[in-house]
Amino acid sequence: MHIAYGVPLAPMTTLHLGGPATALAELRDLADFPAVVAWANRYGTAPFCLGHGSNVLVSDAGSSRPVLRLATRGVEVRGTAPDGRVLVEAQVGHPLRDLVETTVEEGLSGLEMLSGIPGTVGATPVQNVGAYGQEIGDCLVRVRAWDWKLGRAVTLSAAECALGHRTSKFKGTTRWTLLTLVLALRPSLLSAPITYRSVAGVLDVPVGSRVPLRDAARAVLTVRRGKGMVLEDSGIDHRTVGSVFLSPEVTGAQQARLRAAGAPLNSFPDGSTRVSASWLIHRAGFGLRTAVADGVRVSSRHYTLVARSGASAASFGQAVGTVHRAVLRHTGVALTSEVDFLGDSRTYPPGWPSPAAPAGTARPPRP
Repeated sequence: MHIAYGVPLAPMTTLHLGGPATALAELRDLADFPAVVAWANRYGTAPFCLGHGSNVLVSDAGSSRPVLRLATRGVEVRGTAPDGRVLVEAQVGHPLRDLVETTVEEGLSGLEMLSGIPGTVGATPVQNVGAYGQEIGDCLVRVRAWDWKLGRAVTLSAAECALGHRTSKFKGTTRWTLLTLVLALRPSLLSAPITYRSVAGVLDVPVGSRVPLRDAARAVLTVRRGKGMVLEDSGIDHRTVGSVFLSPEVTGAQQARLRAAGAPLNSFPDGSTRVSASWLIHRAGFGLRTAVADGVRVSSRHYTLVARSGASAASFGQAVGTVHRAVLRHTGVALTSEVDFLGDSRTYPPGWPSPAAPAGTARPPRP
């Protein structure tokens, strides 16, 4: 474990915004986790966990709460489930894209539609990460985590994780630090059914078709690249968190009105029907490249927000609020940001939820 003080956090996030961490520890080996516990206990608070920073906005003032950067790696097969699926255990710091590529190459279906999503494996249960008809909740078996409230390691089943649409019991709280997770993946040369027209169009197959795993993963990458959502290929839009807003759930009356207006609606595993946030943003009058706040504009290829020169965490938060109000005014639908905010309560941008735990206490003396 390596500890540093006053470390700039902006370079550790895909938005490249925000101030320093009072203290930051980087964990590369789970065997060192007891040292992490001892370090965090000196601050009297659980650390904020940071992976690749692809879904995080850091306050301009930084954070007095200690920050733990998880960089553990490793993937192992752990046997077979009763239904014949292969059990795969992954370290939380392992890059998600590497895990997806590995499972596709090994002929294991369950993650192929997540191709190209940035971030770490550890973020997947927190967000119940999903795309193009698949989400981590479809294959999650259990997680191992450190429970800072109980002061011990715990194992939680997928049901105990309370997974929902881009949320879980881990979202918005620092009570748990995830350590490993186990997934159940189906041996198959074919993908899950293709349920999104954009992916089916790239493949030139009917919706509902199953195709070779590699073909499905490549098609998803093609769709994501077209939206500027593959970071290394996003060009001038590289300072992004991908989708800033959740696709909001809509009621029966809203569904009928939105369908009549041509809105894309999709059904999700939790039983909800949701409308595309991108469609709502466009409907509210925002065009591609539209400036929204200082240094913040709509992407040139997708209806999401990106940072440019002159941006700050405050201006990004302002842009989120501007888009939220405009969408509500023009469509009657309320957007919710899915971006995690790292900072003290007094520095939260307007509209962000209150922190789930008190901000970190004053820095203890350095050892």
